[in-house]
Amino acid sequence: MTPQELAQACAELMWNDDSASQRLGMTLTHVAPGQATVKMTLTDQMTNGHGNAHGGYLFTLADSAFAFACNTYNQVTVAQHCSITYLTPGALGDRLTATAREVSRKGRSGIYDVRITREDGTAIAEFRGHSRTINRTFLPHAGDN
Repeated sequence: MTPQELAQACAELMWNDDSASQRLGMTLTHVAPGQATVKMTLTDQMTNGHGNAHGGYLFTLADSAFAFACNTYNQVTVAQHCSITYLTPGALGDRLTATAREVSRKGRSGIYDVRITREDGTAIAEFRGHSRTINRTFLPHAGDN
């Protein structure tokens, strides 16, 4: 199995059990080793008292992209620490894209950056996630890295 095929197989298995991302209307549009892109449209249920995107939904979008990016190596990986910086408000109806990329992966630890943008390319949030692998795989005999 190539690294790309492994990443796609792991993403498919994760997606099948990811009720949160699915029920929020997210779509996984790209996955590759250490990378993932997830999209979501902001609905009225996702706005706060100011009429802007609620930060928790932006965090959830970024966290989903982070999860798919760090789980591309057939090693079940969880979040150890995450932080987000909100740059500009999201608005009702915005189609958002969270693009995750691996910064570092050594031993059981990884660091991933996720940028959330609007369709016009405006960055609305920056997220950094620290990951930790656990002693479990998605696919038996798939050749862990």
